Amino acid sequence: MFTSDTVTKFRDLPTPFYYYDLDVLNSTCRKVATESKYSGYKVHYAVKANPNPRILQIISSYGFGADCVSWNEIERAIGCGFKPSEIVFAGVGKTDMDITMALEAGILCFNCESVPEIEVIDSIAARLGKSAPIALRINPYIDAFTHKYITTGIEESKFGINTWELDEVMKRISGLGNTSLKGIHFHIGSQITRMSVFKSLCSRINELLDWFSSHNVELEIINVGGGLGIDYENPDVPARFEDYFCMINEFINLRGGQNIHIEPGRSLVGQCGSLISKVLFIKNGINTVFAIIDAGMTDLIRPALYQAHHRIENLTSPGSLYRYDVVGPVCESSDTFGKFIELPETRRGDIIAIRSAGAYGESMASRYNLRDLPKVVFSDEI
Repeated sequence: MFTSDTVTKFRDLPTPFYYYDLDVLNSTCRKVATESKYSGYKVHYAVKANPNPRILQIISSYGFGADCVSWNEIERAIGCGFKPSEIVFAGVGKTDMDITMALEAGILCFNCESVPEIEVIDSIAARLGKSAPIALRINPYIDAFTHKYITTGIEESKFGINTWELDEVMKRISGLGNTSLKGIHFHIGSQITRMSVFKSLCSRINELLDWFSSHNVELEIINVGGGLGIDYENPDVPARFEDYFCMINEFINLRGGQNIHIEPGRSLVGQCGSLISKVLFIKNGINTVFAIIDAGMTDLIRPALYQAHHRIENLTSPGSLYRYDVVGPVCESSDTFGKFIELPETRRGDIIAIRSAGAYGESMASRYNLRDLPKVVFSDEI
C-alpha cells in the first residue's frame, strides 16, 4: 500500500524507478528467520532474485547465507555481509575462474550438475592444494506446474544429474582426491504455488536418502532449493511460509547429522518492490485504448519473457474504471505489461505502480534501445 504522502513525493521524482518498501522486506525476513530457526533450517538467499547492495545488506543482517550462480554474485554477497562459509554455488556452467575464486574464498559448497563439472572442480582444487566441498544437484523429475522457462526439475532439462546416473557418478567421485561429497541439492522451478509439488519433492528426497544410506554414503546437507511463489494479484500478501515449512517438517525423513537447507529468492523480496512509472500518452486503438508509460521491458522483462502477470495500479487518478493495454516505449510489440487492465480513467502524467516487482525486476534490467537503467528509491529516503 502507498500513503498519499508517498504518492505525492513520487510526482517529483524522475521515472521509472524501483521503489523498495523496507518495512515489507524486514517483516518478510523476520518471518523467515523465525520459521527457519524453529525448524532448524539454514536459509541461503538466492542472490539472482535481487542483488541490490542495500537489499543484500538487510537480508544478510538476519544471519542468512547466500545462494549464488556466479563469482560476481559471490563477491557481491561477501561484500554485503554474507559469510563465505554460508554461501552455496550453483549453476550448470561455472567457469574455471568462478571455481578458482570460490575455492579461494572458502565457500560452503558447490552444487554440482554434471560429472565433467565435478572433475574440473577436483582438478582446480588439486592445483590449489584444497579439498572442494560438493553437493550433487539431482533431477527429481517433478513438474513444478509453472512457466516452462522456469521449470527446472523435469527430465528434459539442462539442470541436474539424472537418478539413473548415480551409480556411475559415485564411482567417478570415489576416484577423485580433492572433492568431498557433503550433500544433495534440488531445485525444481520457480514461482511454485501448489504445495502438492513440494510434497512430491519431499517424497522423492526420501527415496534418494534411502538410496544413499543403502550405499553407505553419509550426507550432511539436504538442500531442497527454492521456488516458493508469491501472489502477484495480491501484492500485500506474503508468501505461504508457514505452509511451506510445515510441509518440509512433516514429509522429509532426515537421518542423524543431516540438516535441511533452503534457497528462497522471490518469496523474500518479491513483494517489497514496485516499479513506478508515469503515463506518457493515452492512445486510442481500434479495439483497445493504450496507456503508454515510460517504463518498458528493459526495466521489467518478466511480462514480455514469461507472459507474467503483475498487478498494475494508477496511484493518482480516482474515479470510474476503464480498460487499458498498459505498454512501454520499447520498439518491440512484446513490450506490454498487461492487456485490458482495469484502471481509473488514466491521463498523461498519472503515476503507475507495477507491483510485486522486487524479484527478477532490477536484476534483469537491460539497456536495450540504449535506455537508462531504472533508478532505485528506498522507503526511508522519501
